[in-house]
Parts: sequence; structure tokens; C-alpha cells
Amino acid sequence: MNLLERELKYPHGDTLPGPGEAIEVAPGVRWIRMALPFALDHINLWLLRDNIDGVDGWSVVDTCISHDAARAQWEQIFNTQLDGLPILRVIVTHMHPDHIGLADWLCKRWNAPLWISSTDYHVARVLTTAGDTLAGGDAAADFFASHGLVDAESVAKIRARTSYYANMVPAVPASFVRMLDGEIVHVGGRAWRCISGYGHAPEHIALYCEELNALLGGDMMLPRISTNVSVHAGEPEANSLKLFLDSIERFKELPEDVLGLPSHGKPFTGVHRRVEQLKEHHRDRLAELLEACVAKPLSAAEGLPILFKRALDLHQMTFAMGETVAHLHLLWDSGQVQRRRGEDGIYRFGAFQ
Repeated sequence: MNLLERELKYPHGDTLPGPGEAIEVAPGVRWIRMALPFALDHINLWLLRDNIDGVDGWSVVDTCISHDAARAQWEQIFNTQLDGLPILRVIVTHMHPDHIGLADWLCKRWNAPLWISSTDYHVARVLTTAGDTLAGGDAAADFFASHGLVDAESVAKIRARTSYYANMVPAVPASFVRMLDGEIVHVGGRAWRCISGYGHAPEHIALYCEELNALLGGDMMLPRISTNVSVHAGEPEANSLKLFLDSIERFKELPEDVLGLPSHGKPFTGVHRRVEQLKEHHRDRLAELLEACVAKPLSAAEGLPILFKRALDLHQMTFAMGETVAHLHLLWDSGQVQRRRGEDGIYRFGAFQ
């Protein structure tokens, strides 16, 4: 446990649900944990006891990526963890593959509707049908090159990665039920309030239940790692980090002892302190980056080692590039640095004369 984690509390200690199993973390709320084939090696999914139109069953929150191991674990859960009841609804916090990848399969398997924000639904549909613009393809390769990624082999690999998203999200349901900020989703007689968040995904939806004092925070409120906040080719001028920091401030309006149910890591209390930790983390990274930019104008590729001091594979590097651009854009948008595009086509940020 790192020093920051010691400021948080974990009601279940080191207990984790095994593959195909679930742990009850609050009345009518069960925790599932599935493996991911990435450096971030797991995702938490949730079962909420529900009743829709007089039918008892469960709502699922998030789904895992589309791969055989996850489908096999879901089948175990269907057989052993649902008390013989059906899945009635699939709720997706946002459009990233580990959250929406199996939504179409689950919805068809149980004839259940998808609930998601409109923005994230339509972005997911575009990425599954029109090709990737976030982590691969020509647009992503050109975007990263414009921010200083000049390694020909890396750019070529990104350019060739045109179906990265679709490999993990082969389809999304043909229809959906829209979730909006402030609206109430009634689940099994309990009210869960939608809280929109930005910067990590187009329109992420977290859910808070006052009766249980529990927050399904998705990726907006993680206890151990900092949420990835990136700028990408689809919205190249975004100020994603400001959007994220403004969004997480809203969680401080919840009770101080709210139970955080994150998408990665363990259930925890200390959400207010975690908001402050994340703000402090980004403030420190921004200060380091600003000092370097004032000394010498930098591209994102040149600034990346300031924020990420460990070795990165290509998958991690694309996220790190997007996050470095996000930090530079906050400095630029707030007037602390200026941006110039050189004759080589690369953007650099600094104190230009």
C-alpha cells in the first residue's frame, strides 16, 4: 500500500472476488472482478438487485472487453451468482472497451436494454463501425506525429492499428436508454442519481445512491491510480484535464463517508480526500512541466518523460502521449505557456518571445 492509499480505508481489506464469483459490498450490490490483458490487469463490475415491470432480477454495471475469458466468467456468474434470476438491464458508465465491450452480447443474451449517456453511445457506435480514431489509424498517427512522436516504427504501428477498438468492442446494441446528469435511475426500489463527468470519456456517468451512501464512480474516482485524462485526434484542441478536475470536484458534495465503488482497485472510503490527492497530483505534474517548458519549448513527446518516468510499451505510450498533451493544453489554455507549430509540423509549448 502506497502512502496515498494509507489515507483511504478499505472496508473489505485485501479480500477480492474470485473468477466467476461475487461479493456483496452493500445490500443488493455485488462486486465482480474480471481480468484484463493489459498493464491495468482487472476491471470491477457490479450487480444491482432490481425489479423492472414486476420482474425480479439484476442490473449489471459495466461489462469487460469482448473476449472468451470474460464470456466464460459471465456464464459462471449466470449459473452461480444470480440466485436463479435474469439480467434485466445493462448499465454502462462510459464507452471505453473494458466497460462496454460485452454490452451487445449481454443485451442479446438476456434481451435486456442498454443504459448509457447519449454521447458515449454514439461515440462507441462510430468507433465500432467507422474505425478507430482514439488509439490507431491515420488520424491518431498524424495527431501523435504533430505532437512530436517522430519514431517511424511507432507511428507506422499506430497507423496500422485501425481496428483496435472494434477488436474489443465488436458491436454495440442497436438502441439504448439515455442517462443524463441529475436524473434518477430507479434500481430495485432504490434511487441512483446520475453524475456526469468529463475529461476521461465524452460523457461518463457515475451513480450515487443516498439510501446506501454508495458511489459507483466508474473511472472518474479510482483509489490507487490516477484516471487517464487524454487529448486525442477526435478532439485535438480539448482541455481534457480541466474538464476532469472540474468534474471530480462534484464528488465532494457527497457525504464524507460515502462508499466508493470504483472500476479499478478496491471499494474504499475517503472520496473527499481522494479528490484532493488527484488535484495535488496533477498540480505537481503541471508545475514540473511548466518549469521545463519555460526553460525550453517542448513538444508533448519531449515532455512525456517528465510525467512518465518508467518504460512504456506502445499501448501505454499512446495513453501517455494523450495525457501529456492534456497537461500542456491546460497550461496553454490558462495562458501559462504559448503554443507554436514549427516548420517541421510539430507543436511546441513554451515561453516564446
